[in-house]
Formats: sequence, C-alpha cells, structure tokens
Amino acid sequence: MSNSSDSSPKARIVTGLLRDGKRVLLCHRSPQRRWYPDVWDMPGGHVEPGELPGEALARELREEVGVHVTAPSTPPVHEVHTDTFDMQIWLIDAWTGSPVNAAPDEHDAIGWFTEDELGGLRLAHDSYPALFARALAERRA
Repeated sequence: MSNSSDSSPKARIVTGLLRDGKRVLLCHRSPQRRWYPDVWDMPGGHVEPGELPGEALARELREEVGVHVTAPSTPPVHEVHTDTFDMQIWLIDAWTGSPVNAAPDEHDAIGWFTEDELGGLRLAHDSYPALFARALAERRA
C-alpha cells in the first residue's frame, strides 16, 4: 500500500490574520494534534464541501476564536501550497466580539503578539514571519 498523497485530494484551508494595531492573534496548536502539533498558527480550518472559502473563514473564526467577521470579498493576502493542502490567508482588521479560545480541543492557548515577540515563537510555516512583518508594516504606514 502506498502512502502517496496522490490518491487523496488536497485539503482546502482558510485562515485569518487578525491584526489589532501592532499585534497579530495566534493560536497555539495542542501538542496532541495530528498535523502541526505544538506550534503557533493563525485561526482557521477546512473548507467544507459546497462552502465558499470566505464563508468557511467566517465560520472557522466564529468556531475557533468566537469572533464574527464578514466573509471577505477581496483576494487573500497570502497563499501556501504543499503536497497535502492549499491554504488561503486573509488579513482581518475588523470583527465583532472579543477573541477567546473557543476551541480548547484544538488550541491550548491564544495570544496577541507584536513583531518583536513573534521571533521567539515556533510558527506553523516558514513563510509566516515575512507575512506578519508585511502586515504590521502596512499598519504603521
């Protein structure tokens, strides 16, 4: 039996880069998670069959961090493509509610981080530092 990912479709993932001034919101993935355990990541998740990516993002942010956002009408600010998933990332500057860890089975912590604090974190993807720096620099401009 082959372990090749060719036989299964790639997962479609959506995430939100929540920016509040000079900080970004990240979730710490529980060490018991099958995929990407014990790293800091943006809130988000899988696009369900028949669901539009923007709708999936709004649902995932509500389920994971308890905030309500309007489904984005603009293209994502960043995309990550691997052998097993395609991820779209949207910059989110406005939401209703206060972020909380609404999915403790998925994350053991959430937190707001400044650019200086991000350097000490183990992040889920190596493209994140540049993405976060760009998003925070745009906010300062």
